[in-house]
Amino acid sequence: MFKNKRLLSLAIAFLLVFGIIIAPTSVFAEGENVKLTIIGTTDLHANIYNYSYEDGKEVDNLGMAKVYSVIQEIRADNPNTILVDNGDTIQGTILSDDLYNTKLEEKHPVIDVMNFMGYDSMTLGNHEFNFGLELVDKIAEEAEFSILAANATYKKDGSYLVEPYLIKEVAGIKVGILGITNPNIARWDGTKVESLQFDSPVEATEKHIEEMKEKGADIIFLSTHMGYTSEYGGDGADEVIVKFPEVAGVLTGHAHVTEEQKVGNTLVGAAKNAGAQVVRFDYELAKENDAWTVVDSSVKVIDVTEYPASEELKEYAKEYHDTTLEFLQAVIGTVTENFAPESEIPGIPEAQLIDTGLIDLINDVQLKYTEADVSGAALFSQNSNLRAGDVTYASIFEIYKYPNTLVAVEVTGAELKDYMEWSAAYYNTFKPGDINISFNPDIRVYNYDMFQGVDYKIDLSKPAGERIVDLMFKGEPVKADDTFKLAVNNYRHSGLQGMGIIKNDPYFNSDPKSLRSFIADYIAENSPIAPVTDNNWEIINADLDHPLREYLIEEIKAGNITLPVSEDGRSINAKAINADEMIAQGLIPEELTPTPEPIPEPTPAPAPVPVEPAPAPAPVEPVKEDLKYVVQPGDWLSKIGIKYNVDWKVLADYNKIANPNLIFPNQIILIPAN
Repeated sequence: MFKNKRLLSLAIAFLLVFGIIIAPTSVFAEGENVKLTIIGTTDLHANIYNYSYEDGKEVDNLGMAKVYSVIQEIRADNPNTILVDNGDTIQGTILSDDLYNTKLEEKHPVIDVMNFMGYDSMTLGNHEFNFGLELVDKIAEEAEFSILAANATYKKDGSYLVEPYLIKEVAGIKVGILGITNPNIARWDGTKVESLQFDSPVEATEKHIEEMKEKGADIIFLSTHMGYTSEYGGDGADEVIVKFPEVAGVLTGHAHVTEEQKVGNTLVGAAKNAGAQVVRFDYELAKENDAWTVVDSSVKVIDVTEYPASEELKEYAKEYHDTTLEFLQAVIGTVTENFAPESEIPGIPEAQLIDTGLIDLINDVQLKYTEADVSGAALFSQNSNLRAGDVTYASIFEIYKYPNTLVAVEVTGAELKDYMEWSAAYYNTFKPGDINISFNPDIRVYNYDMFQGVDYKIDLSKPAGERIVDLMFKGEPVKADDTFKLAVNNYRHSGLQGMGIIKNDPYFNSDPKSLRSFIADYIAENSPIAPVTDNNWEIINADLDHPLREYLIEEIKAGNITLPVSEDGRSINAKAINADEMIAQGLIPEELTPTPEPIPEPTPAPAPVPVEPAPAPAPVEPVKEDLKYVVQPGDWLSKIGIKYNVDWKVLADYNKIANPNLIFPNQIILIPAN
């Protein structure tokens, strides 16, 4: 791997020139196999530089500047190369969301840089629609490459929003690139796309694949903004591959995960977001009887970490980067102390376990500007915080990552309760022995909302759907037929409406002003600000007071115990650490799991000495024997004592238990007969 920037640039330049001299892409001998490469990028999210604006520093693992170095190396290796992107490209950083996505009169930086990089196509992702169709029209006009979405059409006449596909000839091979956007966009962006119809990926592919073949496409490749497996049903690339096995390759995205596999003869590739990876599809084709056939193929995902950032690209985009840095330097206000408390257990944000000033701030902003009764807001990242000191726009970006708008909608008490139950499904049901509250691995951190304006409790002893208890509004129980004004972001409203949890359209919509801008306004108006928490909610029936809890937390901090995550790595704290299970598995040091001392065998009585018969004694009651109790998971000494009406101190002394807080399942506790 190249690490020296100058050597890499010279090598690439030499190989490009030399490759062009010895192998013009338009001339090949009859019967000679041709190698074709398709480079795929996905979910770039407007990361042009390898720079974290919220942290104010360069990073090694993202950015189009890094991606471009990979692209140059691949093009040097094989000039017969096509470059495609599958969406969520122009949104995601302060550069895009808070500056250029609202400046329609100025050239869009991401599209300008993609022109410079020589892209052949870009499929629209769901986040391309966050700022409305006017921005989509703008980037389609500015792009010197094809903008694709075969399944996005206007309801009024069935015409396409952008091009459905591209057929590009490379080395005599006609490559058909079919673009499929995410069919769930209407669910998320609601009124912004109400004029559009989004067909299913299978329907769109079926509609266009034969047409592409009729127009001479020798090979069909899909650039899709969806995951390999379905998210809501009918939106997974796997379903397309099953029905159309002739597709040579599929670039998937949206899920921000790495994917490299071969399903039948179809290559499937995906990359992590922000330009962290590049997907390379390689094909070898042979021509027989005027038809091209794929004789070999492979897919590889390339990490950008070991590649230098392209200085050529950074120089080209310098104006956009410098403008963003100037914007970020302006101080909005000041904060007196951190708004999110430090995590007791590393990797588990306190802001999802207790009411905090951080979430209350977001909810207070939503309530203020919508004049709503109730507000719901999420923690977008486990590390989100509004930190003590000067507040800049980068600070706001840390606590509110996405350019959502603010909406308010009228709901019934029943709808509010259903929404809150949907949110509370984020927690796993508590089990005795758990030393921490854990989270459902199928739910992302940003899909758990906490509420302001109502008082409530979350009962983790109950199953999902039955957890919200003691729900009160202004001191009165919430009834099903009550009505409330609810403030949320546009993404959440569209999702809840799509799931049928709420039915009404918003009576307030801040579009195009972002919720993040409202937060900045609030801080500027009220600076200096301090965290304020009203503790209007709490988690109940999750007894974490296990004797081994402190020990296990220290083991987590030391790195000896790792908190489980979901299979795809995107959901944190996916299963509780259970002390009782660890004891049963022999994972606790022996000195911390003392076994009860063996009960001494009774001393045998000495042989009787013959004596003269004595008068029969008066009858007495037989001596009662001690009761042996087997400790069950979740038992405590005091709990056992209450059951048998014996003081726990007596039990500890009688059983010679040195630490009365430390008993274990299957341990024998003697209950004194007297």
